[in-house]
Amino acid sequence: MEYSAPGIARHPTAAQSTPAELPDLSHILSITEMETLAMQRMSQKAISYYTSATDDQITKGENSTIYRSIQLRPRVLVDCTECDLSTTVLGHKLGIPLFVSPAALATLAHPVGEAGIAGACSSFKSLGIISQNAGLPLKDIVQAGPEAVFGWQLYVVKDIEETRRKLALLKEIRQVKFIVLTVDAPFPGKREIEVRYKMGEVAAGGPPQVWGTESALTWKKTLAWLQTETDLPIVLKGIQTYEDAYAATLFPAVKGIILSNHGGRALDTVAPPVQVLLEIRKFCPQVLRRVDVLIDGGIKRGTDIVKALALGAKAVGIGRAPLFGLAVGGQQGVERTIQILVDETMTAMRLLGATKVSHLRPRHVNTSALTARLYDGPAALDDVEREVMGEEDP
Repeated sequence: MEYSAPGIARHPTAAQSTPAELPDLSHILSITEMETLAMQRMSQKAISYYTSATDDQITKGENSTIYRSIQLRPRVLVDCTECDLSTTVLGHKLGIPLFVSPAALATLAHPVGEAGIAGACSSFKSLGIISQNAGLPLKDIVQAGPEAVFGWQLYVVKDIEETRRKLALLKEIRQVKFIVLTVDAPFPGKREIEVRYKMGEVAAGGPPQVWGTESALTWKKTLAWLQTETDLPIVLKGIQTYEDAYAATLFPAVKGIILSNHGGRALDTVAPPVQVLLEIRKFCPQVLRRVDVLIDGGIKRGTDIVKALALGAKAVGIGRAPLFGLAVGGQQGVERTIQILVDETMTAMRLLGATKVSHLRPRHVNTSALTARLYDGPAALDDVEREVMGEEDP
C-alpha cells in the first residue's frame, strides 16, 4: 500500500517528543504487537495519517482477513533443513521475497524516516520502493541502503514540468532501478479520520490539503509519454482487476505490476489484492509469465506471504508495518518487523515442504472457500485489448 498525497505539507517529524521507553525489540513477536506499541508512541497526526482508510474501511479490513480463508496444504517427509528465501524481481536478486511499499512522510513516525527503512531493506538485501513524497531527500535515502534494490514511486501531477524535474533527478541516482507509476488514485478517497484531523489543523490556521494528481492519464498516452522522460523499466502500482493486469502486458515498457488498492485508502469495497491474483489465474494466467506480479495490502503473517507466493506473486509488500516498526525503534524497529515476517515465512515454507520460494505452487494452498467471491462474468480479453489500444470508452 502507499500513503502519498501530492501537495501535502511536509513536516520534519511529528513523532512524540517524549515517547515511551524503548522496549526490548527481541520480545516483540508479531506485527500486531508492533502496531500496538507504535500506537502508544506516535503523534495523533501520524496515527490519523497512517491508519486511516476510506469510508467504512471495509477494504482495509478485508485485505487482511481474506488470507484466513485460504488454507495451507503441507507436504511431509521433505528435507527442510535448508530454506532459501531469495527471489528475483525485474532481474534483480533479492535476499527475501518481501518488499517495502511506498509510504509518504516516514518522518512522522521517527526522525530517521525513510533512511531507517532503507537501512533495514539493505540489511536483508531486499527491495524498497521510495515514495515520491518522502520526508527526506532521495539521495539521502538511497545512500542509507547500499545493499538494497530501490524503485521510486511516481505520481504524475497536474504541473507536468514538476513531474519532469523529478524524473530528471533519477538520471543522477542510478540506485533506483525502476519507476513505480501509481495508477489507482487520480482522486483521494474520503478518509474520515485523516480529514477530521486536517479540519482541526485548518481551523487552527494551518494550510488546506491540496490533491495535485493528474486525473487525465490514459494507457497509451501516459505510457508513451513516460518512455520519453525515462529509460527505466515501468511498474504499475494499483492494479485492481484482472482486466487491467492483462492490459498492462500489452505495453512492452511495463515490466511489472503491483496488485494493490492503496491499503484501502482510495475506493472502499474493492476486491482485496489476493482475490485479484486469483482472478488473474482464472481468466488470464499468461499475465504471470509476461510480467512480474507483486502484491501488497493486509500482510500480517508469514503465512500470508507464503499464500501469495504460492499463487504466483514474485514478492509481497508491506506498507503500514514498517512505519509502525520505525515508530517503535527506528531502523532497528523496521529490521525487527521484517525479521518477524522472514522467520514466519521460513517456518511456513519448511512445514509446507518447500525449501525455495520457487518451490511454492498453487498445490500448497486451498482457495476453494473463495470461489464464490471471484468475478463470474466472461473474460472478454478481446474487449479489453480494443478498449486499451484504441483508448475507447469502455
